Amino acid sequence: MASYPVLTFLVFFSAALSSTCDGGKVLVYPVDGSHWLNMKILLELLHSRGHEITVIRSSTSWYISEVSPYYTSITIAQDHSHHIESQDFMTSFLKRSMEIRRREGSLWAFIEFYQNLFNMLEESQQDVAKMVINIFENETLIMKLKKTEYDFMLLDPAFPGGVLLAHYLQLPTVLSARWAFSGEAHFAIAPSPLSYVPQLLSYNSDTMDFFQRMKNVISHMMLVYMHYFVVNPPYQAVCDKYFGPDVDVMSLMQGADLWLIRTDFIFEFPRPTMPNVVYIGGFQGKPSKPLPADLEDFMQSSGEHGVVVMSLGTLLGDLGPELSEIIASAFANLPQKVVWRHIGERPTSLGNNTMLVKWLPQNDILGHPKTKLFMSHGGTNGIYEAIYHGVPILGLPLIFGQIDNFVRMKARGAAEMVDVTTLDVESLTNTLKNILDPTKAYKEKIQKLSQLHHDKPMKPTDSALFWMEFVMRHKGASHLRTESYKLPWYAYHCLDVMAVFAACGLILMSLFWVSCRCVIRAVIRATKSPAKSKKE
Repeated sequence: MASYPVLTFLVFFSAALSSTCDGGKVLVYPVDGSHWLNMKILLELLHSRGHEITVIRSSTSWYISEVSPYYTSITIAQDHSHHIESQDFMTSFLKRSMEIRRREGSLWAFIEFYQNLFNMLEESQQDVAKMVINIFENETLIMKLKKTEYDFMLLDPAFPGGVLLAHYLQLPTVLSARWAFSGEAHFAIAPSPLSYVPQLLSYNSDTMDFFQRMKNVISHMMLVYMHYFVVNPPYQAVCDKYFGPDVDVMSLMQGADLWLIRTDFIFEFPRPTMPNVVYIGGFQGKPSKPLPADLEDFMQSSGEHGVVVMSLGTLLGDLGPELSEIIASAFANLPQKVVWRHIGERPTSLGNNTMLVKWLPQNDILGHPKTKLFMSHGGTNGIYEAIYHGVPILGLPLIFGQIDNFVRMKARGAAEMVDVTTLDVESLTNTLKNILDPTKAYKEKIQKLSQLHHDKPMKPTDSALFWMEFVMRHKGASHLRTESYKLPWYAYHCLDVMAVFAACGLILMSLFWVSCRCVIRAVIRATKSPAKSKKE
């Protein structure tokens, strides 16, 4: 009897060995900011399994460290920071975006909104394309990368320089994505009927009336324009020079072996998907750790009322003095204590119940039993951490797809959203008290989402690790990838087939019409002939 535990251990140990992958080599091309925080989790997972990781970073990188215990880095010299790497630029972009949103509703504001977005993206994509050219022209570096014989390349397609490099090196490709360079990632790889799949910046749910569907189509058309005339041209120039005019970055991206999508259908609306898509939504969530002593004391001092936590993510921290004063005044009206990650001048209307911090352990504080509400800009990372710990959310969406994120959470009944351009102390205070009201269903709804999130056969991190090593073991995953991206647009939509059917139909109708006319003429002649004979 005593030998059974040993036998069980040996069986499980053998199974674990059979499912592992020998230490491989992974080349990583990340995107800075909050995207890097996601990618870093995947790198730590791969490192824990004994894989060697090399990260390509720019010399101006904001978050991606040159030295790390988890990877070695290759630094590409850059003359200036990419926009995504500049706190000053992102603050300026936010200010301009908010000015435009205050005039929302007019045709000119619509044009300005997209012009502001397109200008930022165009310059950013040009910078990334230049960085890729620097890599391609560095013969020593290219020779080193080829000699290393990496097992696959892990990259973020929001800025698809890594897509071009993976093709240049002929490496299997795994994408860690929520956004692609031309919009939401699903639209690049999966059928996306605009009748019930909301496009980025449409602010629609999956239930749309006629006018919302019209808005969805318009949003889609704007992103199609953005792809062809704003974000794709810098990369197409690289493709033309190094790969030939018959290659484009979208097709290269669609040809990736695996897509690790950083959402799931607890958060996202149901929609068509593809076999090589693996959903790892919430993979950054983890049990909370003890807080620092000063923060823990503050949390405990809140008593039965609890704590409101506010954070605006990695790129945006300073809302400016006007908005900061409004938010501080609203917080001062609450019986709850408030922990606010704030960058900028201290608001003069700050209440005694509010603690300002430059940094906070967001996951750990959201998992604290005293936390009652999370006030967020709407980044996917923060939303999933709130789902993981079952904390209701008040949205203060600012830029990009943050409003779309809150549309999803509001549809689930787990969040509310305020308009930053019309914010005032009274409305914000009332909204905060409404969500904090224990008789309302916000807490119940978010806890239901949390239960669904945890009720999975496999943790998102385990799923991500398995599939990355799967690509390693099998040198890709082409059997999961549809070849539809190789079809011309008219063949993809079967327009050529429909044209042939239409032509055949027209020919048959023409023959039928000609036949009918011949028959009618013959009958007329036949009836006229006897009449003529009688007269004669």
